[in-house]
Amino acid sequence: MIVRHAGTVLVGQLAVMAFGVADTMIAGRYSDTALAALSVGSAIYISVYVGLIGIVQALLPIWAEMLGAGKKAAIGRSLRQSLYLCVFITLAGMAALLFPGALLRWAKVPASMLVEVQNYLTVLAFAFAPSILFRLYSTFSQSLGKPLLVTWLQVGALAVKIPLSIWLVAGGAGVEPMGAVGCAWATLVVNYLLVLLAFVMLRTQPPYHGFELWRPMERPDWTTIGHFARLGLPGGLAYLVEVTSFTLMALFIARLGIEASAGHQIAASMAAVLYMMPLSMAIACSARVSFWLGAGKPESAKRVVILGLKLTAAVSITLAVSLLTANSYVASLYSSNPAIITIAASLLGWVAFYHLADSVQAVCAFLLRSYGVTVAPLVLYGVLLWGLGLYGGYQLTYQGIAGFAARPQPASFWTVSTIALGLVALGFLGLLWRAVSQSQGASQAKTQSA
Repeated sequence: MIVRHAGTVLVGQLAVMAFGVADTMIAGRYSDTALAALSVGSAIYISVYVGLIGIVQALLPIWAEMLGAGKKAAIGRSLRQSLYLCVFITLAGMAALLFPGALLRWAKVPASMLVEVQNYLTVLAFAFAPSILFRLYSTFSQSLGKPLLVTWLQVGALAVKIPLSIWLVAGGAGVEPMGAVGCAWATLVVNYLLVLLAFVMLRTQPPYHGFELWRPMERPDWTTIGHFARLGLPGGLAYLVEVTSFTLMALFIARLGIEASAGHQIAASMAAVLYMMPLSMAIACSARVSFWLGAGKPESAKRVVILGLKLTAAVSITLAVSLLTANSYVASLYSSNPAIITIAASLLGWVAFYHLADSVQAVCAFLLRSYGVTVAPLVLYGVLLWGLGLYGGYQLTYQGIAGFAARPQPASFWTVSTIALGLVALGFLGLLWRAVSQSQGASQAKTQSA
């Protein structure tokens, strides 16, 4: 069941990631400048988007646990209350995307990219609300163990996104070429299409019946919303730290020039694609673990944890070896510029090792939320990913560190970040093992007292 659930989620997540991969390829084939602008713009957008959807994603274990406890009507009310949370999230995301000037100046993004990057982010600001609402629908469906109802929408959207991006980036049929901004307009259209279809699915599909979804909206229940925030905010901040430790590399690398930015964007795109496998496994395992915890069966939850980690390790090793073998070929799919291909191919070697650590920490992070552990992962992310990974990478790239001379190349960031992520993975494994053991101990004590 876990493999089937994870496989279904993976297909959908790969379809979503194909949006970004296609945009990278389309922009790269259009011009090196468009690809570099996309690298910077998408880094900012992903930082904002993923940090805020982390709050929404944290609702999955809440609803899965309610389902395990048989509280179907309560799930419907909880879902309606989450809409209030989405309003605050949307306003925060739009504000960050509409006013990125200070961040762009701080990162010293070259003036040649600024206008295109700002226009790209302005369009995506207005695509933010439907994106958050569709993520809410996706999280709800996955908590019910019904990912197929999300996946087919994501796959269908890909068939719209790719030709639309090609048309708007390069122009034609009366439309002027838009470069990277064309990718943003295509994303806006697809996001509104997805949220419209999600609404239809909620109204018509049998798996959503019985949850009393369509009762009138209640007034805000600040106790419920506060519970969402206590679980979601640390989770969202952890997402933000994790993702910005990855995406801010693009902003710091931008000052190394267009070829360095473009090469990094290819490596980042591939790392994001590979991340979809552990993310899918994490979503599937988190839903099942939370279900069993809600049903009062921690032993069943433990079996899911162990199985999920074993499956993730096996697949991630296979993917890492494959990328190490074909790094030059993969790089050539994104660009025809020999200099960019050389940079990207060298970075993809680091991506392979980065993926191994990323897989373990991703699954552990989701499972820790199922056990209600949110603050400790946030601290580890901050200290290791920001402190060691991002700051250490910056020091090694531009100033030198620990006796090593400065190495002004993208590989410096990837080297230090890979080491930092490996330490995070080890820390998360320890936290998860302790959480599982404590859950079993609490259950046994409760049984004995009864």
